[in-house]
Amino acid sequence: MAAAQERDETIARFHDAVNMTPTELERWLGTDASRGVGQKSSAGAESTGHASGRRIVELKRKKKGDLTDDDLAHMRKVTGYVHRHLAQRPSGDVRTSPWRYSLMNWGHDPLDGDGHHR
Repeated sequence: MAAAQERDETIARFHDAVNMTPTELERWLGTDASRGVGQKSSAGAESTGHASGRRIVELKRKKKGDLTDDDLAHMRKVTGYVHRHLAQRPSGDVRTSPWRYSLMNWGHDPLDGDGHHR
């Protein structure tokens, strides 16, 4: 696959996986619920997903031509995480679940389109 085509596919998959706008994601990242989920390296530290969410906001605001190889690598990481985590959907109402909140830190609200969001 040509490098330009691979780059375009990475960007397209990222934008398919990340269904929250930068503004929505920033608003979410400012909540206690957002900071309360995810793996933390030490007590009081920011979770991996929360840090990723801040990076996702930056990536969504960048022009396509300004994306670096490191940006594309993070886009692939985000896409992989979202797809793996979606496959682990718990049963029952997920509106206030850690599963949903963790996905939202990675820029994906699984209820978007379900009539529960927006």
